[in-house]
Order: sequence, then structure tokens, then C-alpha cells
Amino acid sequence: MSKIDHFVSERQTLIFTELQNKGRVLAQDLAQAFDVSEDTIRRDLRDMAARGLCERVYGGALISGGNTVPLSHRVADRRDRKDALGRAAASRIASGITIFLDAGSTNLAIARHLPESAKLTVITNTPIIASELSGRSDLELIVIGGRIDPAVGAAIDTTAISQLQEMRPDLCILGVCGMTTDGGLSADIYQDAIFKRLACKASARTLAAITSEKLGAGAAFHVAPLSPDLTLVLEGDAEEAFVRDLRRQKLDIHVAGLDPRTPSQPYSPKDQPA
Repeated sequence: MSKIDHFVSERQTLIFTELQNKGRVLAQDLAQAFDVSEDTIRRDLRDMAARGLCERVYGGALISGGNTVPLSHRVADRRDRKDALGRAAASRIASGITIFLDAGSTNLAIARHLPESAKLTVITNTPIIASELSGRSDLELIVIGGRIDPAVGAAIDTTAISQLQEMRPDLCILGVCGMTTDGGLSADIYQDAIFKRLACKASARTLAAITSEKLGAGAAFHVAPLSPDLTLVLEGDAEEAFVRDLRRQKLDIHVAGLDPRTPSQPYSPKDQPA
């Protein structure tokens, strides 16, 4: 084996370790970490995908099989970026409404930025989100119970579904694992996808705050199509061509930090068509 081959093998081994730890990697982050070009990383990922070690997606790769990394691990991953996205998404929520906060590390960031004194009622099936909000006196917190799925980090079993069916939130803040322009929103785990679909159907509108590596990456199980009752909050580095394709579908899209083209108001129940 040549010296160059040795370096490639070593780098791919480290990339695979990162995939096992986080479930997803971004080519841009890897290029900076290894001080190589993004083209070099993309060649690594193509080679690894050919060997069944990962699945290529826009901007990076997923661990093979699309396995969900436990929520407890995802919380610390790219926290600054998720915090900025959570702040932008929280600014879209009007006072006095009832929201359902689905499982997800980005949704935890949204919970941290919910406006004070907004008189919100917050429903969640996710203990870590409930813990974040439990000390706040400016909102009403309702927790859906049941068995906590260790990967999802939330209750998604029949007990949780039964409780969810009794509720009618104004807004579902959905956690998603992937999104494509033709397939819509998707999830990695079958039972989680079922729960998410029911949460969307129970709610008047849906909002999803999505990190850039999930754009163009479809997960295994369909959750919801791209429809007029969906609001998307995206990161500032979202691919422009992808965002243009979304705008052609007449979706309510907000790009965090740089969306002067389409100023929007926070969602409130009165925005729902009669």
C-alpha cells in the first residue's frame, strides 16, 4: 500500500468513526477538519458508499441504513447552528396559541427560545424538552406519556398516540430526519413516522426547522407532503437552487438570518383559512 493510500484509508476510518458517533457528516466540516478539499472528501464518501459504509446525501453522508442517533447524542452536535435556527423558528410563533413540540435536537433549541410572556400552551412527548420548559411560569406545559423510545428520545407508543388523538394544537413543530422536494418530510424510524403523521393531522398547521444537511436527503419513512399549511425554517447556507424549488411550490419559507425577500409574520390561528 502506498503512502497516499495509507492516508486515504486512515481518513476514511476517522470519517466512519464520526458517522458512528453522530449518524451524519457534512463534507464542508470534514474538509476543514482534515485540511483537504471538499472534492477529496466527496471522493472518500463515494468510495465509502460503494462499500456500504454510508449513504450519500446532499452536502455529506448518513450512516448506512439511515439509523437514528439517540437524541441524547444529537443535542450537543452543531449546537450553535441549531440554536440560531431555533431562535428563528421561535420568532414565528404568535402569542396565545397551543403548540405541539415534537422530538428533536433543533426542537429543543426552539423550546429554549420560546418568547416569554407569550401565554403559550405547549404539548410535548419529549422528556428533555419538558424538562427545559418545566420551570417556566409564563406557559402551560402538557406532557404526553408512554414508553420512551431510546433512539427517538420521546414517547411514540400506543399510549402516546391515544393521548395525542385527544388534542388539537394550533401548530405542530415537527422534527424531521430528511426532506426532498418531491417526497416531502420523512423520518428514520417507522413508529416515529406514524406518530409524526398523526401530530401533523391533529394540528391546524405544521412548522419544521431543518438543518441544511437534511435538505435533499429522504429518510426511510414518509411523514408529510410539502403543502400550503407547512412553514419551513431553513439555515442561511441552504442551497439556493433547492430553496428556489421550494418557493415554486408556494410554501411559507423563512431562511434564518437572511430572508428580507419574504418577510413573514408569526403564525396564529386566525391565519388558518376558513
